[in-house]
Amino acid sequence: MDAILDRSPQLAALADHVRRFAHMICHLAGADLPAWISTAKQTAIKELRSFVSGLERDLDAVTAGLTQPWSSGAVEGQVNRIKMLKRQMFGRANLDLLRIRVLHPN
Repeated sequence: MDAILDRSPQLAALADHVRRFAHMICHLAGADLPAWISTAKQTAIKELRSFVSGLERDLDAVTAGLTQPWSSGAVEGQVNRIKMLKRQMFGRANLDLLRIRVLHPN
């Protein structure tokens, strides 16, 4: 990895931005987000600037997500499971069977 990053300063800069953002996610450091955004906006990497622009559209929600200890992961997992069951059963069974599979898994 170091050999690749040594050959591309732009890739090295992107890796640094990604590592700093990952640190904010892992350590719930939402207070560091404004500084990270201002640094990322100055980069020559247009994809990173586009990502930052998306974050700024809902900055309050992003900051809360990087600060609060709560997660909607369990809910999202259940939604994903229900959608998978629905796709598996599409055109094969009625709502009663789908209800049974959702409420009484295996």
